[in-house]
Amino acid sequence: MRRHRRAKIVATVGPACATPEMLKALFIAGVDTFRLNFSHGTHEDHARSHAALRALEQEMDRPIGILMDLQGPKIRVGTLKDGKIPLTTGQAIRFLPGGADGDVMSIPLPHPEIFAAILPGDRLLIDDGRIRVRVTGVQSDRIDALVETAGLLSNRKGVNVPGAVLDLSPLTAKDRADLAFGLDLGVDWVALSFVQKPADMLEARALVGDRAGLVAKIERPSALTHLEDIIRLSDAVMVARGDLGVEIPPEDVPGRQKEIVRACRLAVKPVIVATQMLDSMVAAPAPTRAEASDVATAIYDGADAVMLSAESASGTYPVESVEMMDRIIRATEQHKMYRSLVHAGQVEEEDTAPHAVAAAAAELAERIEAPAIVAFTSSGTTAARIARKRPAVSVLAVTPDVRVSRRLCLLWGAHSLRAEDVASYEDMVQRAVDCALAEEFARPSELIVVVAGIPFGKAGTTNNLRVVQIPSV
Repeated sequence: MRRHRRAKIVATVGPACATPEMLKALFIAGVDTFRLNFSHGTHEDHARSHAALRALEQEMDRPIGILMDLQGPKIRVGTLKDGKIPLTTGQAIRFLPGGADGDVMSIPLPHPEIFAAILPGDRLLIDDGRIRVRVTGVQSDRIDALVETAGLLSNRKGVNVPGAVLDLSPLTAKDRADLAFGLDLGVDWVALSFVQKPADMLEARALVGDRAGLVAKIERPSALTHLEDIIRLSDAVMVARGDLGVEIPPEDVPGRQKEIVRACRLAVKPVIVATQMLDSMVAAPAPTRAEASDVATAIYDGADAVMLSAESASGTYPVESVEMMDRIIRATEQHKMYRSLVHAGQVEEEDTAPHAVAAAAAELAERIEAPAIVAFTSSGTTAARIARKRPAVSVLAVTPDVRVSRRLCLLWGAHSLRAEDVASYEDMVQRAVDCALAEEFARPSELIVVVAGIPFGKAGTTNNLRVVQIPSV
């Protein structure tokens, strides 16, 4: 099951694809990591999907990544009189923490942290920004505002507060229960919603430990302010363009996406670009030209992975969506402009031996036209350091840890393979040759580049590089 592309595909599991047969079809079509969205479904639903994916992993003899996405806090208005209120431009309205009447001067907003943090001049964005109001006055028990963008306000609509950092944990009671359940299942990644500051990552890390990789979802302006620290405290990052595109101007999103991708490459952390990538394929068998271009842009930026949400979870064409994304990625990576554009965003590696060895391996493999780099890695770091250079050479990441092999399903260019740990230098060379041949990355008489850390099995010690010729038959 070798993928003939470097960037990975993440697809969301939902009613449209939750059967073992559909999950297998999606995997064959090109999915590398499956997302379990804990905003929807029951624990029993997710347990069935997890079991089906682990069974599929055994059947296909290939590692499969599983990412659980926590819901996070949801800020919403309460219940309104008659279920809805028409709001007009310039209209004065009032939010109350315990509003019961549900009219324009008593809109329930049961979130005291908003009343504590918001200031006059700030904006509230309701229903994904379809309704916009500007705050004119704040007291402990009320928020006065003027409607700037009119619309029909109805029960339980979401509220975004882009101008404020809320004193709110990203982990609700539901999230904590979901997290404990997911970790017991054995998920490979945990995606944290509503990240505002570095302390949020520390709070989640205390619960997750090393049982799974921690993904920071960048979806709030305050997270952009602390981006470098948040990336440093995460194992991977998701550019969650849905909420982010509501809370910052839409014209700023493409540039911010590039900034986040580049910062993640600098930090040697995988980065996923997500939300509405092929959204029209929820109901149509083909994407718009703009959507195809959007996926290609993420690939040109150097993203490790691109993600499907409703397209695979609830759409009419889940398999076709994956096949289309796979074709777009392959066409983009094979285009004559790809190498120059992806290297334009190249970052300099740190002045340390492990980073220098990984960079040298990538450059050497390209110069001698080796078909593959075989990277022995106990934690995945060696493969990640090589992948950061985005070489025009396949990276065969060999690890003895099944958990690491699954997490590598999110890393650009990595074909992960689980194998017993090597015991000696000679064993390393023979294992590299055997793996390259068995996985059809190289043929007899070709040269491969082998990278490892010595002593073997010690994480973070990338210090050895060797060119090996595959014996002729």
